[in-house]
Amino acid sequence: MIDPAAVKAALKRQRIETPSWAYGNSGTRFKVFAQQGVPRTPHEKLEDAARVHAHTGIAPTVALHIPWDKVDDYAELAAHAKALGLTLGAINSNVFQDDDYMLGSVTNPDPAVRRKALGHLLECVDIMDATGSRDLKLWFSDGTNYPGQDDIRARQDRLAEALAAVYGRLGGNQHILLEYKLFEPAFYTMDVPDWGTAYAHCLKLGPKAKVVVDTGHHAPGTNIEFIVAILLREDKLGGFDFNSRFYADDDLMVGAADPFQLFRIMYEVVRAGGLDSEIVFMLDQCHNIEPKIPAIIRSVLNIQAATAKALLVDSGALSKAQQAGDVLGANAVLMDAYDTDVRPLLAELREEMNLRQDPLASYRESGWAGKIVNERVGGRQAGWDA
Repeated sequence: MIDPAAVKAALKRQRIETPSWAYGNSGTRFKVFAQQGVPRTPHEKLEDAARVHAHTGIAPTVALHIPWDKVDDYAELAAHAKALGLTLGAINSNVFQDDDYMLGSVTNPDPAVRRKALGHLLECVDIMDATGSRDLKLWFSDGTNYPGQDDIRARQDRLAEALAAVYGRLGGNQHILLEYKLFEPAFYTMDVPDWGTAYAHCLKLGPKAKVVVDTGHHAPGTNIEFIVAILLREDKLGGFDFNSRFYADDDLMVGAADPFQLFRIMYEVVRAGGLDSEIVFMLDQCHNIEPKIPAIIRSVLNIQAATAKALLVDSGALSKAQQAGDVLGANAVLMDAYDTDVRPLLAELREEMNLRQDPLASYRESGWAGKIVNERVGGRQAGWDA
């Protein structure tokens, strides 16, 4: 039998990291859409993140993106986060928005461009030292568009050289989280296109390098929970970038496209004890047409609900059915958990955490949305380029 108290205790320990860039303006590659009340500074992004945590109780860390969140004093920014009840999480590098990186960053054929990109990655480690951040998240847009454009193996050698230099610079409790992406912006080859490539590089680097699974970065039909299970088995799952996709890298609210997939992923995490590990459960989303803060709250709640259902899987009954070769019985155990209405349980959980049962209603009634529209007038709104 499943103990509801144990389920709630596990959910109280859950921590979800929100991304600073999700609070800024975003859009498609055709248009970035501005909204009223959008933060203008990293400090204002943290203030919005604090509202998400205040209404959900499980989102106390915020990932930064450099240079989008560049400030003169990172220690002061960390202190500002602490005053808001937050901590600064992963530092995300940016080696994809400079003209020099048209043919790649750390894999560019030009040694000068490679040195420039590596310098930025090392700068991000310096920022981690100042903020107390544990994780450096690396995503490379590097790749090629045409056969013969560059030497595929040579690009892997250049990538390995850069990763080794960054790994050597890490402090004792700092980690590299290496992200992969099937395609875009390169369309013939991406230099880190899949979990196998990322895993191979991380395995060579050592125990402080692990793989990030972005749920939108796979070909249609990919069994993401299998990837998660393998990386967990190898102790090489460093974190998630949670979002939803219908067609490509849509970066929509997690659970919007396939909540059953989110449940299956979280079941593998729960089964492996991942809720109590160093795995980073981060959102990576762009809220182009919906209000930012409510969308982020909704995503946090969707992960929480999927986790609750995963915790309700009767592992004893499932194992018994599996050992007996009872195909339908085993599937039924999973489906029974997924089909459970966890809203009453989550309502009880929030009451125990001194939160409102409906976090979105609580946010709407807080007046924060109107406050930021009235007060954040003038200046330059944060977005993909700021």
